[in-house]
Amino acid sequence: MKRNVELEGWLRNQGVVATFRGLAELLPGAAVVVTDAARDVIYWSPEAERIFGHPTVDVLGHGCPNGVVCDDDEPRPFGATARVNRVDGSYVFVRQFSRFFPDGGALHVLALDGSGGVAPALTRADATDFHGLVTRDPAMFRAIELIRNVAATDATVLVRGESGTGKELVARAIHDESTRKNGPFIAVNCAAFTPTLLESELFGHVKGAFSGAVASRKGIFAQANGGTLFLDEIAELPLELQPKLLRVLQEHTFVPVGGTEPERTDARVVAATHRSLREEVRAGRFREDLMYRLRVVPVFLPPLRQRPLDVDLLLRHFVDDFNRRGPRLVTGLAPEAMRALLEHPWPGNVRELRNVVEYAFAVGRSPIISVDELPPEFREAHTEAAPRAIATRSADADRVREAIEEAEGDIDKAAAMLGVSRTTFWRMRKKAGLL
Repeated sequence: MKRNVELEGWLRNQGVVATFRGLAELLPGAAVVVTDAARDVIYWSPEAERIFGHPTVDVLGHGCPNGVVCDDDEPRPFGATARVNRVDGSYVFVRQFSRFFPDGGALHVLALDGSGGVAPALTRADATDFHGLVTRDPAMFRAIELIRNVAATDATVLVRGESGTGKELVARAIHDESTRKNGPFIAVNCAAFTPTLLESELFGHVKGAFSGAVASRKGIFAQANGGTLFLDEIAELPLELQPKLLRVLQEHTFVPVGGTEPERTDARVVAATHRSLREEVRAGRFREDLMYRLRVVPVFLPPLRQRPLDVDLLLRHFVDDFNRRGPRLVTGLAPEAMRALLEHPWPGNVRELRNVVEYAFAVGRSPIISVDELPPEFREAHTEAAPRAIATRSADADRVREAIEEAEGDIDKAAAMLGVSRTTFWRMRKKAGLL
């Protein structure tokens, strides 16, 4: 009791108004709103303005903006989750803590629901859609800037990233931003062919080169002349074909299967892999000289689990996309569904997220996506939480290790590749047991 008395005395000395404002402004991710007996807003904190988008000058003296939960007729349970509309038509999930006073006034604290709500600043004003790469993540912004710059050159690019992060989108963006944009763009997956078929696919063949070669055929390098050739899963390129690819990169010439005369090509090569080429070189599965020719400019795409700001943004992007296709029209997600999506580690990255949204649109018909409309693994998440967390930590450790290897031990460069500060990278190394 003595401490309470001391606190009240201290507050009187400091001035209640100044103390209240100071406390309200020390709550990141929480909007503080005070309404009087007439339910008009008499205090609208800076975080309320930032989170909901309504300028303070437009709110004071008026009722709560439409959709902000402080104007509910019936008080919600203390700490209940609620959806709040923003000024731009988007929304966030908050946990509402309200205190009602005898004179009819009320104090509302609307805290962004970190466990089940949408991240703050759901507006797309700070986001970008760059040739299909939808993001507001700082590391992705750096990658996009690099893509724009390298597109103006003819340098060979190696795109590194896990499956589903958008490596082909990067290759297409480089092509579309370059002077070759009116030329052909051809993509080939090196893991989709046997070595013999892949050689013919890449370099073509002459008539009679092998059984069944009843006519000469142009290869992809010839077809991509004047344009861009995207070689996906380049780490799967057979060793016997690697010298031929190296020759194309160095001399811009190749010899078709069964042919004797070299042919020229002006195809720009963008390669991609989810593996560390350095590891493949050490294992004897990839030529070191070819690795250096491919990775003149490396572009790293971080996995979705390292881009928490992008999950809700991509959700809205894909929901909007499927809304346009119909027949279902979705206006929001239930808090439990949002919580499950935000807690998911997304091993399949952006492609997996899109597939989950497509699944939800296919199995449900209501305007709100419920957790029951998500794939089975989301409904069973509680039984898989522990092994998933272990798998995520293991994957993160692999990413840290690969970044250090790609940067050749340069810690600052490795941290930049992952889009984090040197201090954060040190913590990641410590957590991964790599210190």
